[in-house]
Amino acid sequence: MNTLNTPILFLIFNRLDTTKKVFETIKKNKPSKLYIASDGARAHKQGEKEIVQQVRNFVLENINWDCKVQTLFRQENLGCKEAVSTAISWFFNNEEMGIILEDDCLPDDSFFYFCQDLLIKYQNDTRIWLITGTNDLVENVSTDKESYYFSKYEHIWGWASWRRAWKYYDKDISYYPDLKAKNIFQKLFANKDEYLYFSKIYDKLYLKGIDTWDYQWKLTIMINNGLSIIPTVNLISNIGFGAEATHTHSAEDDNANRKTGKISFPIQHPLYIIPNFEKDEQKRKLILKKTSKLKIMINVLKTHSISEIFKKLIQKITK
Repeated sequence: MNTLNTPILFLIFNRLDTTKKVFETIKKNKPSKLYIASDGARAHKQGEKEIVQQVRNFVLENINWDCKVQTLFRQENLGCKEAVSTAISWFFNNEEMGIILEDDCLPDDSFFYFCQDLLIKYQNDTRIWLITGTNDLVENVSTDKESYYFSKYEHIWGWASWRRAWKYYDKDISYYPDLKAKNIFQKLFANKDEYLYFSKIYDKLYLKGIDTWDYQWKLTIMINNGLSIIPTVNLISNIGFGAEATHTHSAEDDNANRKTGKISFPIQHPLYIIPNFEKDEQKRKLILKKTSKLKIMINVLKTHSISEIFKKLIQKITK
């Protein structure tokens, strides 16, 4: 593996335990440029200001290699949507390409060089919008000959991209009503179930009912017919599931603490730059599996409620 010359944006906040683990992998690989961004503490969270400062201090005090460091430390809390999206914009205003890591995305060492090689290879190929380290279809073992495949689906647990792609990002998805009105949005999805699943999310997101930044990025890639690069083994373990997480609250989630593998070098490239339709179908089923589970739970609850009402009614009649 070569020197890690690719800039890294490290997004931190209030979790010292996960930050330490992710930072150790960054430190081990000694990037020549490190950008660090942190949202400000929430005013209503007692003691959070001190914790946020502690996390910032830890990272800054432990950079012990030759490295250009830039920081974006907010004094006030902007929230997930604003803080993360503006940090990424700040990063790409300064760099043509780079790697983005959040404080709970623990990478295998090979992730950095996988991204570095492919950022350079595809820097001028406008078909490619994102390189991810996460493969939620497999873990640490793969039988594929290629090192990666192309997909219509993205993942932002450890990823890399280019300024040329991020410049189209709109955190408010101001164009969304037009997509719906012209029936373009529905055509972005393979079937009705997938459309309905994402339609509910984007309706709520547009009305500012969700404080997040990532679904906007997904839609940006989709409306531009962009492709993502997915490694054939999983290179990122999300270690942030739990009560302290912003969105990933359940430590029992299937995606929590998944095993990671390694990419072998030199990278083996696919022959054709087209989506892997078989794997995309697997991914689609994985996404919709969550809604299927929810529907089953609702039906069980409905059935249970009706049966309970029926039992009570029988009891009253037979008294």
